[in-house]
Amino acid sequence: MTATMAQPPAAAAVPAENAQPIVITRTRVDRILIGFGVLAAVVLAVAGALLMWGSNFARDYVHDELSSQYIVFPGADALTAQGRTDLVQHAGQTVDTGKEAEAYASFINGHLQGVADGQTYAQLGPAETAAKTAVDDAVAAGKPQATIDELQATADGITGQRNTLFKGETLRGLLLSAYAWSTVGMIAGIAAIAMFVAAGVALILVLLGFWHLRRMHQHDVATS
Repeated sequence: MTATMAQPPAAAAVPAENAQPIVITRTRVDRILIGFGVLAAVVLAVAGALLMWGSNFARDYVHDELSSQYIVFPGADALTAQGRTDLVQHAGQTVDTGKEAEAYASFINGHLQGVADGQTYAQLGPAETAAKTAVDDAVAAGKPQATIDELQATADGITGQRNTLFKGETLRGLLLSAYAWSTVGMIAGIAAIAMFVAAGVALILVLLGFWHLRRMHQHDVATS
C-alpha cells in the first residue's frame, strides 16, 4: 500500500485591494531628516564642549606647572655669546607656555652636548663602572697613592658628568612633555571649533527643515 502525504493547505491569496501600501510622503521624510539633524547637532555640540574643556585644561595645567618652576631664559647678550641667536626672542622671559618649554629644552640640549663629548647619561654608565673598578683594583694591588688618586679623580669626573647629564636630561624630558601636552591641547581646541561649526551647520539645516515642513503643511491645507 502506498502511503500518501497530506499536503499543507495553500495560503489564501490576499486580495490586492486589501494590501496596505507603505506611503512615504515628503512630510515624513522631512521629519526623519529633522530628527537626524537635531541628534547630530546635539552630539557635535557635546563633543565640541568636551574638546574645548580638554584644551583649556591642558593649557592651564601646563601654564601652572611651568610657572611654578620659575625657569627664566638668560638675557639676549648671554644667549648671543653662547651662539643661541635662535632663542633671543625668548631672552629674559619666564617659561610658562609649551612653545617656551620646547625652546628651553633646546637650550638645555645645547649645554648637554658639551658634556662628555655629547654622550648621554646611559652611554657613560659602562665608563663609570670601569673607572670605579680600576680604582678598586689599584687599591687591592697596592698601587702608589698617586696612581690611586689619579684613577679616583677620573672616576669622580665621570660620576660628575653623569650627574649633570641626569639632571639636564630629566629637566629636558619634562619640558618636552609639557610641550607635547600643550600641543595636544591646541589640537583639541582646533577640533572643538570644528565641532561647533559642524553643529552650527546641522542646526541651520534643522531650521531649514522646519521651514520646509511648515511650507508643506500650509500647502496641504490650502489644497485640501
